Amino acid sequence: MPGPADPSQSLPESLPESLPEFLFDGPRAAPLTVVLAHGAGGAMDSPFLSAFAGELAAAGDGRWRVVRFEFPYMAARRRDGGRRPPDREAVLLRTWREVVAALGPALGSPGLVIGGKSMGGRMASRIADESAVRGLVCLGYPFHPPGRPERLRTAHLETLRCPTLIVQGTRDPFGRPEEVAGYALAPAVRVHWIADGDHDLKPRKAAGRSQAEALGEAVAATADFLAGLEAEP
Repeated sequence: MPGPADPSQSLPESLPESLPEFLFDGPRAAPLTVVLAHGAGGAMDSPFLSAFAGELAAAGDGRWRVVRFEFPYMAARRRDGGRRPPDREAVLLRTWREVVAALGPALGSPGLVIGGKSMGGRMASRIADESAVRGLVCLGYPFHPPGRPERLRTAHLETLRCPTLIVQGTRDPFGRPEEVAGYALAPAVRVHWIADGDHDLKPRKAAGRSQAEALGEAVAATADFLAGLEAEP
């Protein structure tokens, strides 16, 4: 099992005061950094994101580190315990841009992969091309609100140039295989389907495997994706 996340790894000086705190898994000197943001309702240390980050860092065998952060509304929840809705999209995107600028030697570092769970991955996808990051990993992409398949959130995915992996459960109410098959996703976007997984990739008991096993499959698919990025010039 991977060790606990290390919150103490140093960062560059002269950072914006609004920059969030980070959790790190994996060695600071790793050539590739994977940055993950949380979903609308789960913090950066949720069981799902903690398990995924730890297992993905271990799968890299020192070749990459995984970093987690929280958007301002979630950080405020942590401070005072109050329930808050997600920040406005402009705030979410600004936070992502500041994180990219802080964790890469310069904006557009080729050693940076961004993404996250649901809303966090969706916001990362909005800045992936402009930031010229190496890749994008979305865990449970919210293609549309549950029960509202006509309200698509896919327009920017049709022209996305950044190499992208979306890991999606086949029972995810935010986008099922029969729906996603009809979307005009860019060639750079690849979808890995987790059989019988919901929005948290959790299968039903009748599927014959646990969420931990499904999560392991998601980690393996992501590790293969990162290895492919490493192999490209």
